[in-house]
Amino acid sequence: MYLIFDTETTGLPQNWKAPLTDFSNWPRCVQLAWQIHDKQGKLIDVKNYIIKPEGYDIPFNAEKIHGISTDRAKKEGMSLNKVLLEFVEDIKRSKFIVGHNVGFDKNILGCEFLRKDMPNLLANFPSLDTKNDATNYCAIPGGRGGGFKWPSLTELHTKLFGEEFAEAHNASADVEATARCFLELVRLEVINYESAGLTGDELKIYKEINQKPFELIGLNIEPYSSIKDVESIKDVESIKDVVDNKLDKVISKSPFAHLHVHSQFSVLQATVDVKELVNKAAELDMPAIGLTDHTNMFGAYKFIAAVNSHPVNTAVAKGEIPPLKAVLGCELNVCKDHTDKTTKDYGSQIPFLCKNKKGFHNLSKLSSLGNIHGFYYVPRVDKSLIESHKEGLIALTGSTYGAIPNLILNVGEQQAEEEFKWWVDTFSCDFYVEINRHKIEEEEHVNKVLIDFARKYNVKVIASNNVYYLDKEDANAHDILLCVKDGEQQSTPKGSGRGYRYGFPNDEFYFKSSREMQELFADLPEAIDNISHILDKIESYELSREVLLPKFDIPLDFVDVKDEEDGGKRGENAYLRYLTYEGAKERYLEITDQIKERIDFELSVIENSAYPGYFLIVQDFIQQARMMDVSVGPGRGSAAGSVVAYCTKITNVDPIKYDLLFERFLNPERISLPDIDIDFDDEGRGRVIDWVVNKYGKENVAQIITYGTMAAKSSIRDTARALNLPLFEADRTAKLVPDFTSLDKIFSWDEKMMKAELKGDQIAGARELVSLSQGNDLTADTINLARKLEGNVRNTGTHACGVIITPEPLIGLIPMTRSKDSELMVTQFDNSVVEDAGLLKMDFLGLKNLTIIKDCLKIIKKLHGKDIDIDSIPLDDDSTFDIFQQGQTSGIFQFSSDGMKAHLKHLKPDKFDDLIAMNALYRPGPMEYIPNYIKRKHGIEEIEYDLAEMEEYLSSTYGITVYQEQVMLLSQKLAGFSKGDADMLRKGMGKKIKSVLDKLKPKFFKGCESNGFAINTVEKIWSDWEAFASYAFNKSHSTCYALIAYQTAYLKAHYPSELMASLLTSHMRDIKDITYYMEECKRMGVSVLGPDVNESFYKFAVNNKGEIRFGLGAVKGVGEGAVSAIVSERKEGKYTEFDDFMKRVDLRSANKRTLDSIVCAGGFDSFKLKRSQYFAQEDNGQTYLEKMIKFGNKVKDNSNSNQFDMFGESEEASIQAPVPVDVLPWKTMELLSKEKDVVGIYISGHPLDDYKLEIDNFCNGNLSMLSNMDLIKGKDLRFAGVVTNVEHKETKTGKPFGVLHIEDYHASFSFYLFGDDYINYKAYLTTGWLLHLTGKVKKKFYNDDLEFKISSMNLLSELIDKEVRDIVLRVDINQISDSFSEELVDLVSENKGKHSLVINVVDYLNKYEVDLLSRKMKVDLNKEFISQINSLDQVAIMVK
Repeated sequence: MYLIFDTETTGLPQNWKAPLTDFSNWPRCVQLAWQIHDKQGKLIDVKNYIIKPEGYDIPFNAEKIHGISTDRAKKEGMSLNKVLLEFVEDIKRSKFIVGHNVGFDKNILGCEFLRKDMPNLLANFPSLDTKNDATNYCAIPGGRGGGFKWPSLTELHTKLFGEEFAEAHNASADVEATARCFLELVRLEVINYESAGLTGDELKIYKEINQKPFELIGLNIEPYSSIKDVESIKDVESIKDVVDNKLDKVISKSPFAHLHVHSQFSVLQATVDVKELVNKAAELDMPAIGLTDHTNMFGAYKFIAAVNSHPVNTAVAKGEIPPLKAVLGCELNVCKDHTDKTTKDYGSQIPFLCKNKKGFHNLSKLSSLGNIHGFYYVPRVDKSLIESHKEGLIALTGSTYGAIPNLILNVGEQQAEEEFKWWVDTFSCDFYVEINRHKIEEEEHVNKVLIDFARKYNVKVIASNNVYYLDKEDANAHDILLCVKDGEQQSTPKGSGRGYRYGFPNDEFYFKSSREMQELFADLPEAIDNISHILDKIESYELSREVLLPKFDIPLDFVDVKDEEDGGKRGENAYLRYLTYEGAKERYLEITDQIKERIDFELSVIENSAYPGYFLIVQDFIQQARMMDVSVGPGRGSAAGSVVAYCTKITNVDPIKYDLLFERFLNPERISLPDIDIDFDDEGRGRVIDWVVNKYGKENVAQIITYGTMAAKSSIRDTARALNLPLFEADRTAKLVPDFTSLDKIFSWDEKMMKAELKGDQIAGARELVSLSQGNDLTADTINLARKLEGNVRNTGTHACGVIITPEPLIGLIPMTRSKDSELMVTQFDNSVVEDAGLLKMDFLGLKNLTIIKDCLKIIKKLHGKDIDIDSIPLDDDSTFDIFQQGQTSGIFQFSSDGMKAHLKHLKPDKFDDLIAMNALYRPGPMEYIPNYIKRKHGIEEIEYDLAEMEEYLSSTYGITVYQEQVMLLSQKLAGFSKGDADMLRKGMGKKIKSVLDKLKPKFFKGCESNGFAINTVEKIWSDWEAFASYAFNKSHSTCYALIAYQTAYLKAHYPSELMASLLTSHMRDIKDITYYMEECKRMGVSVLGPDVNESFYKFAVNNKGEIRFGLGAVKGVGEGAVSAIVSERKEGKYTEFDDFMKRVDLRSANKRTLDSIVCAGGFDSFKLKRSQYFAQEDNGQTYLEKMIKFGNKVKDNSNSNQFDMFGESEEASIQAPVPVDVLPWKTMELLSKEKDVVGIYISGHPLDDYKLEIDNFCNGNLSMLSNMDLIKGKDLRFAGVVTNVEHKETKTGKPFGVLHIEDYHASFSFYLFGDDYINYKAYLTTGWLLHLTGKVKKKFYNDDLEFKISSMNLLSELIDKEVRDIVLRVDINQISDSFSEELVDLVSENKGKHSLVINVVDYLNKYEVDLLSRKMKVDLNKEFISQINSLDQVAIMVK
């Protein structure tokens, strides 16, 4: 007998894994129905009972599903006891219980049995589940782990019978459908007959009796209708009529304010911008505005600042009530136990509001604890945390997702009332009932119950509208945002469960006006009135404060007891003075009066600023970094202008020597927090941060959050995905947006502004974008919705270098959160406000160039036994300046660009000041002064000063104002400006702050005039400064980075191989950079050898011959562990042959994948085996490499067992190594291709290497450009590449076509050749050939997609001599000498040929050139001639 049953319940369990004895967790059974069928499928009995509630209510949402109300159940129901006893009797006469998702129903009834102290007969009773047994039969994709989804009863019914069965949520109806499905599954043998308790013979009888699919029996399948009192409905309607007729009389006159509002900081859940929110509240004349983002307080600081600084509040005196109050809050997820990470308990959404600053700190703690300790799928808190941090907080009941409304809807009103009492007891008069009216049925039911509770317990009700977007018309954009969040398409219907998506039910969640809200609550005016009751409790406060510095433990000798009494800094100032003067003794041979005066001045400013601890903290961790062998940069930014920083070894550049100004760093007249950014080598940066964390405590150190927003292009793409706009159309539309701009800007520009802001194709793209937005199609909708979503916070990240250090736990200061990428806490406030919020921020930057220098020094030490102190190298080294003079600065920090190299060749720097100046000048704006600087340095142009007095500060830059510091010094000298005014002038000019310039200009003129300077000259100086000061650079920063550049160049000049090895290591994950530095090595004559297991380390290394050996770490599939095993064993002696290698190396670390990669990269080439031999398969199908792995493992196994044979020899010695078969070597292209696969580049040489001249002169692009064809549409392009593969195919209609796979130094691409193109170019489709292609990107003839259409194809080798050409030798006029001319004539004479010779003489400084055609001499373009010409530094060769 089969008992097939189903239940209807009061809801779902909160914890599916909870024991059945957890009666509060498991819902109650409302209806129980079952059928009994015999072995032949015949119906024996049918039962269907509604169960009378005992001590519980049937919640609203459950009633909506099955239609059984509490009233109906009480009137029509049977006692649970009787139903269970009858059910037990039928179980006893059954062999199996059957259900669809039977486990759920077993748990429901099992719990009911236990509630009645009855044994749970279902616990171990044999059961069959149509859901599980039919999963593979229905084969619905998308299940967990790549399997199939469980079918719903409707899906199973449809699969079996070809007709839908809408699950009625009537237990009797669902049992009938389940019985039909079960019996049919047995008939079809989807359910194995043995599993169903049948024998083979019984199955045969079953199928004979039931030859056709089973039919429905025809029992009741409709859900119950709720019993409603018709009279009560009429009463309600009559009351509503009365209220409607008297609206004008009962509308509240009290002001309304929105307190439950979500902003863009409720990530991807709301579209409200904080500033626009505040403006809207002011515009609608509201007395206050709230902010209650989901689980976080990201926007808290900006919200408070926006309200307090709003024009309506600016005239408010301290202590007065502002016209617009900020009501800061947060909606938290309140669960049972925030520490429980075993149960998926998202909790209920409860809004909290801060009454005052204390409330802010408590809510901040709750948000922090929820994010850091309570995060499990979502941030969560619990009631114990709330009880501990409730002071200063107001709690609301919230929306339908709140705890009490949720219980009303899904559990029962009795439980909801118990919850209500807890909140009343906990918050007393600071607990309010929130009434929302969004025209939702569930809300109406909740509101009725909540109002009853409020009146019963004397709790005030408030009117609310849960705001997620500002204007009603933004509802659609908000819906798109929700789709973006969940990765859904808007066309997917809203709802819950499979095939549905989350979405708001209507468009009522907007920022309604006071009048709208007053009318909405005309029947409940006190809900509007009570808003003022809350607002009276809200105090205004600021979140800005003075920066809190961590306490620095100074030695006892410097402790001053008075500091404890008044919070002074005497001890810290004394200790800083001591450290500074001790450091000065090391830094300076003699502490002159000038040095002493500067030190004392800086110390006095630091003392007045009350920030001595800042310097002590920084010097402390920098000192520790150096002790940990972490490289520290010489300085960064304006901090290098401090002699105190220099003496305490925070920086490594003497500010006095280089005229660097302290006031550029710390203005003595406008005290602000110092800002010292520190560069560490990027490998050691993390260790320094770890040390800081250990010293100051993990709870006092954090990283800073960043908010990733939806930029113009991403907002278009996101919206397009949600609207299901075709991918190609979405991509095309997004690409119309010019880089570095926004949709907001584009749509605000008129034609004139657009032309001023954009260039060339950008203008056309922007115009088309605007035009498309004016259409009536899906593309227009996409653009216009994207405009509304642009700027929304899409995700959060962590600031790359910012670190916060505080004297007390951060959770007590500001809201904090967690990061998935770091163990450190992360601030909820971003970089723009953390300092204003009182937190000390320091930037710990990782600088790759410091790692390069550090690695180079280690190689030098290992190879040459020299300890080089890079900070003590001479700054007048001729070889180093020769690097700069020749423009050989590839790999030199800040000096490696082609433009910079060209300028360096003409400048010919011979002093460190030149490098500082070039570093400052080489940027947009001042770059136009570089030719003047060069001419003046070489005496070609006269050095002029507007005033003779300016020479003192401008002579080092030949009369050109290059640095901000020069403006500062000259303003002091010419106009008598104070140091503070000089810094303000620098800032005002640099940032074009009109108010500052208007204030200082008269002062400057007056000061100059009083010093006897002609006013017209002063006018010119001021105008020049205004024009140039916005470009003038920070000399302190330029000096520091020029020093790093000089140090790198010094190493390149004296230890070229060592430096290039370090550069290659530093970039070994970037193939383009590796290729670039390999080219530089070739130019320098430094050999770069492929990897070799007998020489290579993880990083690139240098051997005793000065050759660079490829690092094994740069080979794909070769991990650090494998390299460590190879290098460690090599210390016992080099590997003599491959057998020896396999015997010795730990093959657990160096596995097959590792060995495959090393073979392909050439790492075993020294063993004289061909690479092809390692992969040659023998008769048994195994490769030589696989056999050798077995051999190596066997040797090690025997070695570990210490076995010996009968002659006393070890078993290891008697094991014979496999012998490789002799096979042909790989062809060149195959060998190079496999190298590229594992290394990313061709190590043994690139096929295009011999055609550099052709590529430089006859190509104007590379294959990587074809990855974005929109940018090159319509342009004539010429590429060179090597054919890596060809395919000859046929179309469906039998027409031949070809695929040409080609690659160059940058990328690879596949060209499809059809029709005439295939016929014309078929001869060139040969693997390994080097081709020159010309063509143009244009639309395909059959659609709007772009393709590169080839117009010609030639062999690279035939390109030059195919026709007579002009050979142009470009020479700088300043480089021409008699010896050079003779050498050039000899070279040309030795290489006579058919090509014309043109000498292009260039004067770079005066910007003119002339072509000189040789009438008698013609040349042959052979490789030797090209090589000889390239060896002449003065000449560049071109071919026309």
